[in-house]
Amino acid sequence: MPEAAPWNPEDATAWEGGGKSVAWRNLAVSIPALLGAFSVWMFWSILAVRMKDAGFPFTPAQLFTLISIAGLSGATLRIPSAFLVPLAGGRNTVAVTTALLIVPALGAGLALRNPATPYSTFAVLAALSGIGGGNFASSMANIPGFFPKRLAGTALGLNGGLGNLGVSVMQLVIPAVIGVSMFGALGGAPRAGTSLYLANGALVWVPVLAVLAVLAWVFMDNLPGQDAAPLVPALLRILGLHLLGLAVTAVGVLLLLKFKLGLAAQVGVLLLTVVLSLGLLRLIPGRVSTRIAQQFTLFRAQDTWSLTVLYLGTFGSFIGFSGALPLLINVVFGRLPGGLVNTHAPRAMAYAWLGPLVGSLFRPVGGWMADRWKGARIVQYSFLLMGAGALGVAYFVVKAQGAPAPEAFFPPFLGLFLLVFVATGLGNGAVFQMVPHVTAPGMAPPTVGWISAVAAYGSFLVPAVFKLQVDAGSPQRALYLFTVFYAACFALNAWRYGRR
Repeated sequence: MPEAAPWNPEDATAWEGGGKSVAWRNLAVSIPALLGAFSVWMFWSILAVRMKDAGFPFTPAQLFTLISIAGLSGATLRIPSAFLVPLAGGRNTVAVTTALLIVPALGAGLALRNPATPYSTFAVLAALSGIGGGNFASSMANIPGFFPKRLAGTALGLNGGLGNLGVSVMQLVIPAVIGVSMFGALGGAPRAGTSLYLANGALVWVPVLAVLAVLAWVFMDNLPGQDAAPLVPALLRILGLHLLGLAVTAVGVLLLLKFKLGLAAQVGVLLLTVVLSLGLLRLIPGRVSTRIAQQFTLFRAQDTWSLTVLYLGTFGSFIGFSGALPLLINVVFGRLPGGLVNTHAPRAMAYAWLGPLVGSLFRPVGGWMADRWKGARIVQYSFLLMGAGALGVAYFVVKAQGAPAPEAFFPPFLGLFLLVFVATGLGNGAVFQMVPHVTAPGMAPPTVGWISAVAAYGSFLVPAVFKLQVDAGSPQRALYLFTVFYAACFALNAWRYGRR
């Protein structure tokens, strides 16, 4: 049904009398839709690794930049997406935004058929794939309204954790499909002398997204109080806010591509995109402006900013490491001290999917543990593990550099990186569980959307930090920087929530 009946999940009688089935049905469709969105948003982390093999003449820095552009776009689009559900309805938002992802998936598939495709085309497509990143904010803002607070951590953990599995699923599916012809003329011909059909890595998501969009339209619900009708204005609001986010993304991407910026300046660009997005949202006239002004009260609460920093530490690390790990493996283990190719190097795509997998699977565990033992306590242990793991990874990066057989240090490198991913998953679930308990009534959905928007900038920042340090020949310094940030998050969480 397009709109759920009068709704109060805290009413035990109504919950057991049918509310429970409505809530779980919406969650059951939301999860695969979010999984598909993550797959398209993050597929550049795998496609970029193989683009040189397919004959594209791009430098490693340009390939890292494609991943960063997708991250910047996804994060920026989360800002308007955080406010979409009350403005257009949960079902409407999930169905339409899932369908919109067909554009970058199909476009990337067509562009990857020809190594002469200009870099600017891929930059635009990477920006459009950010729609998938934006979907996380609207999806996570949608789910809390269906469940009672006692199940908030579990429901958000399942939606976010299993949705995040899209990164691992993508990293498994793409290597499996790019070695065979699947789409005939649409998939193009392989590079001469190879069986590499790189376009398949993007085209394979087109039918999946089409099915998921239909499922969302048929089986999900808009909740009472959402401006889901009339339908056409609601759909126009979805498209309009996405155009706003893409316009701001374009400003950020142009600044990053036109000027060679240091890390501080790149952070300034990110802040500019946040300020521009919020400013343009406030300028929208009429009913939209009224709705957004009501939700903007979240910025007056100190908890909003504390939770934003904590979630940037957990989810920002998860999504940033997910995008950067494949190329980082190639950089650290792919060359011998003299610059020769290491023929015994581990294959990045054979292992990189493990990190997002364990991080995603442990997210609902973190939500469940937070429901049982208090979110702040789980967050505290998460940052402790993240800091220890990052320092351990840095140690083995240093050991691998200059070693005659760097691959000997890959097992402990990977094991400690997986520990970091486990900790991010636990922290992600725990931070979201905390939101309904520390925010004012009715402010949990926009707060969830907002903190997820800012945290998504980790998908830009982490690859950007690694890129700068890789160019300087010191990738371990990026990990030292992340460890300092985790220590700051540990202290913030202890101060704000440790004694509550």
